[in-house]
Amino acid sequence: MDKELKDRIEIVEGDITKMEVDAIVNAANTSLLGGGGVDGAIHRAAGPELLAETKTIGGCPTGEARVTKGYRLPARWVIHTVGPIWSGGNRDEDNLLASCYRNSFKAGVEIGAVTVAFPSISTGAYRFPLERAVNIALGEAKSFLQTNQSIQKVIFACFGSEVYERYQEVFKELFN
Repeated sequence: MDKELKDRIEIVEGDITKMEVDAIVNAANTSLLGGGGVDGAIHRAAGPELLAETKTIGGCPTGEARVTKGYRLPARWVIHTVGPIWSGGNRDEDNLLASCYRNSFKAGVEIGAVTVAFPSISTGAYRFPLERAVNIALGEAKSFLQTNQSIQKVIFACFGSEVYERYQEVFKELFN
């Protein structure tokens, strides 16, 4: 595997709302009006201006992405994407989750982001199986980075040691 490609991905255990990157990805709900988990944390950290802006967008379908300013976050932009709710794997969940990553990368390129941080989309309240989700996330990142040079660094901000360790394991499998 190309070492340069591996060096463009970083896996950290930490708070995505504190990341000093061009854009962070929000695992949002379809309303984009805030919620629990990472979505709520991003809304709290960004301040009320984020909610005011998301109210003007009109929501976001599952698998798509929308962009707002970062307001009080260190990140300049927030890319909101709506992951699928796990329903046993028979409702196109894998493809919808992959679309979240593809559309978030596309949005990142459109806004000129050089560094983008992702949470583990759909693995919290939406119950997407962690290992399956991590394989999709890292697989999409690898595919994107192989064909695109505009985003130089992709960071996966893992909440908790279980998520962090799973990302590390899958990364070693995919990139060695």
